[in-house]
Parts: sequence; C-alpha cells; structure tokens
Amino acid sequence: MGKRGDARFRWEARLPAVVQTHDLAFRGDSVVKRYASWDRGEHRREWAALGDIQQHGGVLAPCPVEARLDDRPPTVTMSRVPGDPLTDQPTEVQLAGVVDAVTRLWAVPPRGLAELGPWSDDLDFARRFTGAPRPTGRVAARAYDAAQLWWRTEDPALLRRRPATLVLGHRDPNFANYLWDGRQVWIVDFEDAAVSDPATELAIMSEHLSWRGIDADDLCRRFDVDQARLLAARRLWAMFWLWLLRPDGSSVRRNPPGTDDRQAQRLLDLLDR
Repeated sequence: MGKRGDARFRWEARLPAVVQTHDLAFRGDSVVKRYASWDRGEHRREWAALGDIQQHGGVLAPCPVEARLDDRPPTVTMSRVPGDPLTDQPTEVQLAGVVDAVTRLWAVPPRGLAELGPWSDDLDFARRFTGAPRPTGRVAARAYDAAQLWWRTEDPALLRRRPATLVLGHRDPNFANYLWDGRQVWIVDFEDAAVSDPATELAIMSEHLSWRGIDADDLCRRFDVDQARLLAARRLWAMFWLWLLRPDGSSVRRNPPGTDDRQAQRLLDLLDR
C-alpha cells in the first residue's frame, strides 16, 4: 500500500455511459479506481504517473492518495478534480486549455514511470496492421499495400531511434479524459501512461478517432515538435486505428458505418505527404 498527498481537488466529471477498463467509486473528496484488467500494469502506470505529476508540483491531474497495487483487483485512490469532459467540438478557449495542459504534462520528469520501463519504440503498433491479412475492402486494401511499402522508407528507422527529449506520455487522448472546469483543463486516466516523446504524443492525439472533428494539422501547429518524427508517428498511429477498425476489431462497432474507409483514406493521405 502507498500513500501520497492530500485530496485537495475535486473530480466531478460526468462518466461515460460504458466504462470497460475500470470502475469508479466516489467517496467525498476522493475517487477509488478499481481496475477490471491489469495485465499491462495499468494500475502501476497510473500510480507512478500521478506521483510524478504531484512531485513536479503540477496542478494538472488528480493527486495520488492511496494505492493497493497487489490487491486483486488492484485499486488506486486519488483526489477528485473539477470539470466536465470535453466534447468533440471544443471552443477555442478549451482547445487552448488542452494545449496548455499537455505542454505542462510534458514538462514533468517521468521518473516513476521510467522505473516501470524505459522508452521503447511503437513499431509493433504498425505491425499489427501490416502483419494482419490484407483487408477485403477496396480502400482499405490500397492502404494496406501502401503501409507495406512504408516499411521500406526512412520512417521506421527514424521512429526506432531514441528521441532527444523524453516526456511523461499520457497516451490516451480521448476527449473524455480532458476535463474543463471553466478556467483550465485537467487530465485524467493515466493507465496507459509511459515514457514517450512529444512528437509521438501529438501523433497519438491527432490520429485518435475522438479528435476527428478538429483540424489535425492546425492542432499539430500549436505544438513545437520534431516535424519529421511527427509525420512518421502519425502514419504509424493511423495504421493502428485502421487495424482497430477491421471487421472483428475492438472499435468497429463503436463507430458509424464507413469509418474504416475514411480511416483508410486518411492513412493513404498521410502516406502520400
């Protein structure tokens, strides 16, 4: 069991209709998160990330209060923070708040997270798509063929190189994980957190399906990142999303018909740049 910090802030977010990875119990000024799965160390990632943020002095995310990491299921107790989840059509002020929050998150040294695992490349996420059978859909098949050729470009070698700057990566930029309290954005759900780099984090955000109502290029211009690495990473994460949207994929039923074709075209457009 571990204890860190005081429950100084309130998390009063509206919860999604379906929570598959965890359950939340609200107790006064605290939230108890009970994990439904933890085979990837989700509970330890979250506890470490919240600790790193608190030690850096960031008023950005829930404060870690108590952890029962060896329980089955494991739990992490954290403070509640104010705000409601952003929608897929944020105002300009809210979008600026996201940029500010993410930039401040990247300033946090990921010391605790680094103890759980060092930086590693994300190429396996692209291999899930290119290592799968060729899709039957016309646009998806074209994207698959183009993705196979991508492995012969400079992108994989670029992404394999250790970045010059390492950051605390949130790696789960669903709009529901950004809470707006009227003045600032708070970030929640750090179960996918890992040591990452700015270009990769921005690629994960800009290519996430929940951000499709936002101009991705405009979003990317709001951050100062390595542009070559950003484009390479955007291509990689576009491949991963197309893999998730395969007929038996985990995302296909949660999105309207035709999303897979639109994603395939998006990948083709990125590969054509």
